[in-house]
Amino acid sequence: MKHTLTLGPFVFLCLLVLSVVVRGQSPQAKHPPYALPEVLEALNGGISPKQFVTLISEYGVDFRLNDESENKIRAAGGNDSLVIAIAKSFKEKIAATPRSPGGTKINPKDGLTYVWIPPGTFRMGCSTEDIECDDSEKPAHDVTISKGFWMGQTTVTQAGYKRVIGTKPSSFHGDSLPVESVTWDEARTYCTAVGMRLPTEAEWEYAARAGSTASRYGDIDAIAWYADNSGKQTHKVGQKQPNAWKLYDMLGNVWQWTGDWFNDYDAKSEAHDPTGPTSGQYRALRGGSFFFFSRFARVSRRGWNVPGERYIGVGFRCVGE
Repeated sequence: MKHTLTLGPFVFLCLLVLSVVVRGQSPQAKHPPYALPEVLEALNGGISPKQFVTLISEYGVDFRLNDESENKIRAAGGNDSLVIAIAKSFKEKIAATPRSPGGTKINPKDGLTYVWIPPGTFRMGCSTEDIECDDSEKPAHDVTISKGFWMGQTTVTQAGYKRVIGTKPSSFHGDSLPVESVTWDEARTYCTAVGMRLPTEAEWEYAARAGSTASRYGDIDAIAWYADNSGKQTHKVGQKQPNAWKLYDMLGNVWQWTGDWFNDYDAKSEAHDPTGPTSGQYRALRGGSFFFFSRFARVSRRGWNVPGERYIGVGFRCVGE
């Protein structure tokens, strides 16, 4: 008859100390940051999440928390406190490094990754030689973004939204799918809850271009889910190629709310950190979606919708300083 050996929490902690000695360190030496396999092994070995929060607080982790790793941790017995401790630990590790274009951090409030966007100047509006622009994209004009900001590496996922708000209003279902069918107010409420805000149109387009002057930052089928390749449904975020600043799905998959009221550009368009009109009927959307054709999946393309309406193809991402 075979017997399964189960390690108690105390025995497992002793083995953790022994592993430090085997690595050539004394038990008093600082343990290296925990890798994901070590965290899973510890939880499966019987250590409580509360005990492991203490260890994480002291030694840190060397992996980024995402939907896949969080699911594994929870399946092994981890709870909200442990997940938050892991996200906070990695965030502090990232915060200790200089901010640079494409640098990332995790927001512990939603568990999502955010990318550092540096300040700079760009040409906003219809790209040179883009024959698909409509009047709302003209005239093209120079805009300066004077301060860098953090932007969601992907649109907000259903898992992130549920963690913060507690519900998922989406028509399609899946933790790694973009949340959609959210109103403008709901998007703003979420961003505020995680210590951020919705991007301005100028910030969105500047980040989407990532230094490119073309209408798209890559081949459309390589970077975007749109009507010709989506199968009329949303897809998991981060599956297509990112732009030069490591932002995924800036084009396609779901339209993205911005903080601005929609209005046509004119000769008096603001040149420094524009925030759009002070009032209006519609809020501006950017990026196109899985349901729209390729001409909508361009960095200068502008959409709009009534802020209180839900639409199956509309999601969002947050920004913050």
